[in-house]
Amino acid sequence: MIDPPREGVKEAVETCRRAGIKTVMITGDHIATAKAIAKELGILKGTDIAITGEQLDRIDEEKFSKEIMNYSVFARVSPEHKVKIVKAFQANGKIVAMTGDGVNDAPALKMADIGVSMGKGGTDVAKSASDMILSDDNFVTIAEAVKTGRHILDNIKKAIHFLLATNIGEIVVIFVRVITRIRITTTCTTPIMD
Repeated sequence: MIDPPREGVKEAVETCRRAGIKTVMITGDHIATAKAIAKELGILKGTDIAITGEQLDRIDEEKFSKEIMNYSVFARVSPEHKVKIVKAFQANGKIVAMTGDGVNDAPALKMADIGVSMGKGGTDVAKSASDMILSDDNFVTIAEAVKTGRHILDNIKKAIHFLLATNIGEIVVIFVRVITRIRITTTCTTPIMD
C-alpha cells in the first residue's frame, strides 16, 4: 500500500529550494516511511538529517536551535515537538510557515509566523489557529502564492524606485526655485533711495 505524493509537489519543493525556502517534513509516520517520501520529493538531500520525536527529546534545546538547519525530516512527533521545531527555526531568525490539518497541529500553527491550514480536510481547530486556509489542500498552491507574492513585492519596489527617482528631480527644482525666490524677494524689498 502506498499513498503517493500529489502531482507537482516535487517540482514545488524544488521551486521553493531555488527561492531560498527550506522545506521540512514533520510527520507522525515511521521514520523509514518519512525518509523514503522525503527523498522522493527532494526534501531530504545530501547531509540533511532525519530525526524522530524520541531522539528530539534527548537533544538539548539550545543545541537543537543551533543545529536546526541540518534537519529536514521529523518523524513520530508530538504537538510539543512541532512547537519546539517552530521555535528553533524562529530562534535562528527564520520566518516560519507551518502547514497542518489536525487538532494536534493547532499549537504549532498558532506559534508559526504564518499558520496554513487545509480547507478541505482540515479540522475547525486547525483552521481557527491558522492565518491562512488553503482551499485545495495542495502544497503547490503555497509555492505559487510565494512566487506571486514575491513578484508583487518586486513590482512595488520598482514603483517606489521610479517615484523616488522622478520626484527627487521635482523636489530639487522646487527647492532651487524657493531658494532663488527668497533671494529675489529679499533683494527687491530693500528700498532704493534717490
